[in-house]
Amino acid sequence: QVELVESGGGLVQAGGSLRLSCVASGRTNRGYATGWFRQAPGKEREIVSAINWSGGSTYYSDSVKGRFTISRDNAKNTVYLQMGSLKPEDTAVYYCAAAESLNPWAIFTTAHEYDYWGQGTQVTVSS
Repeated sequence: QVELVESGGGLVQAGGSLRLSCVASGRTNRGYATGWFRQAPGKEREIVSAINWSGGSTYYSDSVKGRFTISRDNAKNTVYLQMGSLKPEDTAVYYCAAAESLNPWAIFTTAHEYDYWGQGTQVTVSS
């Protein structure tokens, strides 16, 4: 079992930046691919970014490409999402998720592929 806790959300003006963190605890001795998802009110949960468990491969949705950066520090069991040039449409609850994988290069971009989820952190971008 793996527990995920997100932090770093908050209220920011358009054009600003935030860094989200996702700390894993529990059975972290295995390799986990990690993803960041978000869900805005009335909308479906969508993939934002993902990273393989070694950190060498990443994925970004078109809506955040060039503005967000995902990274991980496996020594700290932490995955980060650096968000820049934030827009009001980035407002959502952001969730991190972890997927067990035997393939160190695997990246997962759909919610059903993930095994563990955090509780979410609210990001609000004002115009």
